[in-house]
Amino acid sequence: MNEFEKNMEEIFEIDIAPIEKTTEMITQANSEVSVDANKDYEYTRGELYRLISQGQEAVQGALEVAQESGHPRAYEVAVNAMKQVSDMTDKLIDLQHKMKNLGKEDKKSTPTTVNNTMFIGTTADLQKMIKDAAKNK
Repeated sequence: MNEFEKNMEEIFEIDIAPIEKTTEMITQANSEVSVDANKDYEYTRGELYRLISQGQEAVQGALEVAQESGHPRAYEVAVNAMKQVSDMTDKLIDLQHKMKNLGKEDKKSTPTTVNNTMFIGTTADLQKMIKDAAKNK
């Protein structure tokens, strides 16, 4: 502790303790990650619903202004607002597809069907194996 800190302790009648910085590493299990993904999905979905709803209200207002004024720029603004709402609804559908694909990726495992097989051995071994298979049938 330097002289300045000692003087400050005396003036303000406090004790200065060194601050220890600690960092903790947090590890998440797969279940926790999927819970986070579900939380994020629900949040994003709710926000998109809210934005779409507000966008629809904005479109209605812009259409009213455009019809009352008859100004081409007002119609352009209304059409752009419609496009934005349409894009948000597309994002909502994309979100659904992404969540479904996320669930499928977790369930993927090793392939169960093998299409290409290779026999490693001599011709005599292959003939013997074929004869044995024919006898067992």
